[in-house]
Amino acid sequence: MRSLNARSETFPLVAPFRISRGVKTAADVVTVEISAEGHIGRGEGVPYPRYGETIESALAAIEAVRGAIEAGTGRAELGALMPPSAARNAVDCALWDLEARLAGKSVTALLGRPAVGQTPTALTVSLDTPEAMGAAALKLAGVPLVKVKVDRSDPAAQIRAVRAAAPNPRMIVDPNESWTIAEVRDLQSLLVDLRVDLLEQPLPATEDAALEGFHSAVPIAADESAHVAGDLDALMQKYQVINIKLDKTGGLTAALELADAARAKGMGLMTGCMICSSLSIAPALIVAADAAFTDLDGPIWLANDRAGGVTCTNGILAPASPALWGGA
Repeated sequence: MRSLNARSETFPLVAPFRISRGVKTAADVVTVEISAEGHIGRGEGVPYPRYGETIESALAAIEAVRGAIEAGTGRAELGALMPPSAARNAVDCALWDLEARLAGKSVTALLGRPAVGQTPTALTVSLDTPEAMGAAALKLAGVPLVKVKVDRSDPAAQIRAVRAAAPNPRMIVDPNESWTIAEVRDLQSLLVDLRVDLLEQPLPATEDAALEGFHSAVPIAADESAHVAGDLDALMQKYQVINIKLDKTGGLTAALELADAARAKGMGLMTGCMICSSLSIAPALIVAADAAFTDLDGPIWLANDRAGGVTCTNGILAPASPALWGGA
């Protein structure tokens, strides 16, 4: 017989994290533990207000499926019980972890994949004045990939300041839905001149029809517009890359399905995360193994991560301990 426990946890950040929609000073997460036969599987979700989620609504959604989970419902049936969400992500990843521990294998072994190794990740320069963003970027000049959070106030100055301070890394620019199509057009030359490798979700998801048929000088990635594999047909003429986040797909199971479907349609892959602990990052690293862009620096913003979490040295993530997530 299984037992399910779900709770909220808060991890203060080492510094404020600003994007065009606001600022965070802590990571508020939902942690799920599913126990069976002396083993515990763990998963984490980050309810996101942009998608109408709260800690309270996520906990209520998990409570609603408690009976089914404790009675033995598995990952294959979970999609029929819960919509894609942070709540489902936490449950799905806990089921993966439990399955691995009961089998005495790692999750990657269950999937027939190589063990997760060291992974280059984007390190984020959060939104601020251009001067402050340049100062932050100076500390990242030697990493392989930076991600620049911008808004509409002066994105050209923001990107220029980061590139001047960090001339060598690959660069992702992320307006978080704050631009207009006119700004996307007007900034094309700048993006090329400053060697931007990827433009992430420049338009609001509700307005991204304007990208249909638009030929961008740099690839554009869908983030807020892309959740699950069923979204891809509507996105193929607008975006070239899909940002896969487990909190959007509703878990590792659906994230792997989305990755397979995107590759089949010739779309590039990015793996991202919310501001989270390493319990969210451990399963995401499995998806990142096939991604051209990895943005999994969520735990780097925490003042204190979970024990056994990922470590980051010069932009290279070392995987979390199997004791945290993923089995033997």
